[in-house]
Order: sequence, then structure tokens, then C-alpha cells
Amino acid sequence: MVNSRLIIGVDDAGRGCIMGPLVIAGISIPEYKANLLAGYGVKDSKLLRPEQRERLYDVIMSLCSDVSVEMIPAERIDEFVRHKKKHTKLNYLEAIHMAKVINKLAGEVAYVDASDTDISLFAEQISSSLTRKIGLVATHHADRLFVVSSAASIVAKVVRDREIEMIKSKIGDFGSGYPSDPKTLRFLRNWLEEHEDIPPYSRKTWKTWKRITVTKGELV
Repeated sequence: MVNSRLIIGVDDAGRGCIMGPLVIAGISIPEYKANLLAGYGVKDSKLLRPEQRERLYDVIMSLCSDVSVEMIPAERIDEFVRHKKKHTKLNYLEAIHMAKVINKLAGEVAYVDASDTDISLFAEQISSSLTRKIGLVATHHADRLFVVSSAASIVAKVVRDREIEMIKSKIGDFGSGYPSDPKTLRFLRNWLEEHEDIPPYSRKTWKTWKRITVTKGELV
């Protein structure tokens, strides 16, 4: 007998970036179709090349009943990172937006990649923002354990990559946008030297800025 109940997968992309938005994506899919995803090669987006993600994005869209995406801009991230109260910073921001994604999708259970080291707290923060009763499975590395979360990770990554390309068309090529990328660091340093200000679409609260000195034009 075909299991037609709907299940949900949720994941993020761009959490550690200094440039661009944080993207939360969720998919809703009949359980029997979810079993087909692995056969197409769906897995954690970090294990796939860009062209593979683009191909699988189309596959996921064709199989899913619904998709929901929340794009959180840099200024919103900064607002929460600046919070002084414990448990109301970036992890909490992710939790409430994951709840927003789940609220928009039909499904009996949601598999979520937990962003907080305290999985129980993270799950509680999501649950408190849900508008209906639903099974919630929150765990670390859900994008490797559950194919529905893997699919959500691909959707989030593709959406974010497309947004990053749009930003680059406006302000220039800054590489991956991650602080570990030398090209990104060079871009940030050069922008500061030229404009004497932090570039748009960047997260001002990231500690990376403390490593950059404008006067010497080098990283410290």
C-alpha cells in the first residue's frame, strides 16, 4: 500500500556567510515520493557540485507537493546577533523562520536540521512558533540523515546561490561570501579602503570586520 502521507524537510544555507542572506527552505512531499529522491542522487547540498544542485533542484520541484522559502537579509541577521539576551540571537532567528516555513507547508511530521548545539531548546523554539500540532524531528546533520532535509538543503542552497549572483551583479564579485575565502576577504578590504564603509548586503556584526584594518590594507 502506497504511503501518501505528507512529510516535510527543512534546512538552511548561508548561515556562516558574511555576505548575502540566510535562506531557510522547506519541502512538502508524499512519503512514497520521498523515497524516490535518493534514487535521483539527492543528498546534502554541501556534497554536490553547483551543476548537480541545479539539476536536482528541478527534480525536487517536480516531485514535491509544495515548497516554502524564507530569505533573511543581512540587516535582519545583525539585529538578532546584537541581542544581549541569551537564546534570542541567530539560532532563535533561524528557529522562528523554520517555523514560518513549516506553517506554510502541509505535512504530518517535519524533519529539521538543528542549528543549535542544544537540540531540545531549538526544537522548543520552533514548536512555540508553530500554528498547528505536528511531529517535529530536529537533529544535527538532518541533511545527511533524512532525504527530505537533504532536498530542502539543495533548494536553500540554489536559491541563495542565485541571490548571491544577483548581488554580485550590483556590487562586484566577492567570491563565495564566506570569511574563509581569500577572495571575499580581499573584496571586503578593498571596499573598505575605497568607500570607507562596509559594503551593502554584508553582515556588520561578523567578527571578520575586526580582522580587517583599513589603514594598512591588510588582514590582521
